[in-house]
Amino acid sequence: MLLVDETLARTRKESEIDLRRLSTQASGPIGSIIAAADELKEQAQRMGAPEVTQDLDRISSAAQTLHTMIADGINAPPAAPPTDTQAGQIAVSPARHGETGNILVVDDNAANREMLSRRLAREGHRVQVVANGPEALTLLHRQPIDLVLLDVLMPEMSGYEVLQRLTADEELRAIPVVMISALDEMDSVVRCIELGAQDYLPKPFDPVLLRARIGACLEKKRLRDREAIHLKELGEWNQKLEQRVKEQVALLERLGRLKRFFSPQLAELIVAGGADDPLATHRRDLTVCFLDLRGFTAFAETVEPEEVMRVLRDYHAEMGRLILEHEGTLERFTGDGMMIFFNDPVPVPNAAERTVRMALAMRKRVAEMIGSWRSMGYELGLGIGIAQGYATIGAIGYEGRWDYGAIGTVTNLAARLCGEARPGQILVSKRLLAATGELFEVESVGELTLKGLHRPVTAYNVIGARTVSP
Repeated sequence: MLLVDETLARTRKESEIDLRRLSTQASGPIGSIIAAADELKEQAQRMGAPEVTQDLDRISSAAQTLHTMIADGINAPPAAPPTDTQAGQIAVSPARHGETGNILVVDDNAANREMLSRRLAREGHRVQVVANGPEALTLLHRQPIDLVLLDVLMPEMSGYEVLQRLTADEELRAIPVVMISALDEMDSVVRCIELGAQDYLPKPFDPVLLRARIGACLEKKRLRDREAIHLKELGEWNQKLEQRVKEQVALLERLGRLKRFFSPQLAELIVAGGADDPLATHRRDLTVCFLDLRGFTAFAETVEPEEVMRVLRDYHAEMGRLILEHEGTLERFTGDGMMIFFNDPVPVPNAAERTVRMALAMRKRVAEMIGSWRSMGYELGLGIGIAQGYATIGAIGYEGRWDYGAIGTVTNLAARLCGEARPGQILVSKRLLAATGELFEVESVGELTLKGLHRPVTAYNVIGARTVSP
């Protein structure tokens, strides 16, 4: 083949093929090839290797055809190469060498297709062969291919045109292409690379170079495939992360709203699913506590608004701390008044006891604050009312402005008891007192006629917690 290439190279300059000189130079090597092929066929037959015998027949036939073409000086037809069907029937024992893949061979010469497919199969690759560009494009759209070996010079559609079609196709442009041709001119190589080919192989093929370049292209293809998979996974993870962020933001917003009413621990429990939705309408047995500053109206009328706001801020801060400490639910502020209840949205043990102990702590803290208020000339006191009973609880309001509230006789009773309480008193209903047992020292204040209630209510003032005997 080197001798033939040298003769053709001289022809480009001299415009005439010197077949006589080629015959003289090539007759020795051709004769050696034929003799060696015959000797090796005898060894292959003795060893029982029919696939080797078939290969040697093709080598011997090709050498004889070349000898005839040179001697006669005409384009004698070459020995018929095996058909693709016959090639598919040849027994080949694959021997894997590194990475393997699905390779498509595109060549109009059946002998080249057969030779390449057998060589690649021995390397462990899975090989598809087609005879022209349109068949190649059709197959590439139907089957996954890792690498294309594409002949440059083909009828109907050249390798250049096939390569252009591949690089213009969004689905196929990532498939690496190695161009193969007897042309070894640098202009052809450059053109193929510019069109998007990964590499270029001249004919005849050097087995070591063929294996190395195919291996390199397959490795690049696998790296790109893994990168594409990772990018896809990254995109999916980003979508999941965005969704999680949206969910977390929604939870934080909900948590922020719930913290307006509940202690942080209780709000987090609700968001985490450890409690029912508090905004859904439901009925629950509650203990309700109302507190109100006595003398606040006169105070607000005689003091500058800024000072009123400062006193309220201090008062609310201290009361809020005690509400959170006792895990109460703040229903609302009404200026100097506050409504707190227990046992919703999460049931708590000893709700009545917990409410009274919170009220005692509030009375004690306000008594400390009253000392500083009096030093500034402010006469304020704290009245508290507590009741127990069933109420309907849920969201109250309209879209965009919902509040969490309780409706029922128990809330009215607590509010009325608070209204009747003198500074420093904690008035409780008879039912709530029964729920606390002997835990607190109380005194009866008799029956009270309260606005909105048809019957008089027996009320008690909580003096303090009883001392537990050792």
